[in-house]
Amino acid sequence: MAQSAAKGNEMTAFHDQRSQGAPAEVYEELLRQARGLFEGERDVIANAANLSALMAFHLEGLNWAGLYFLRGDELVLGPFQGKPACVRIAVGKGVCGAAVAKRASVLVADVHAFPGHIACDSASQSELVVPLLRDGRVLGVIDLDSPRKARFAPVDQAGVEALARLFVEACDWP
Repeated sequence: MAQSAAKGNEMTAFHDQRSQGAPAEVYEELLRQARGLFEGERDVIANAANLSALMAFHLEGLNWAGLYFLRGDELVLGPFQGKPACVRIAVGKGVCGAAVAKRASVLVADVHAFPGHIACDSASQSELVVPLLRDGRVLGVIDLDSPRKARFAPVDQAGVEALARLFVEACDWP
């Protein structure tokens, strides 16, 4: 119980710190906390659930944070925080499918200007999608949505890419 309370205090202190706006520091702290959450746990779903909660709680201005996993030629919804979402997304469709097809992150300042954007939540205005890569193979994506236009910057992309690498390394994959 004391350990749980200590973790709660640590989360509260960090939550207050993030509102002061130091993005690089926010991602350093997210990486530190993710390492702790993943330590001794190799299950993809368990780690994805914790990662989505960690991002949703600590990253300001999000309305959705989660993961999709590549199954054949489509992405299938994994653990997330936010409103119900599209369950399946074809490779090449929407921002998530584009990130898989390109095997690269896609940062969109205005989703309404992105050809083929899939509007799971009409409140979303900007999006960042980072592929989960292992040995050149796409395993899925991390998807972040915001109700603010231009919410995501290169520092967010770099930070989420680092989280994606850590997540991939921390899990046993089929």
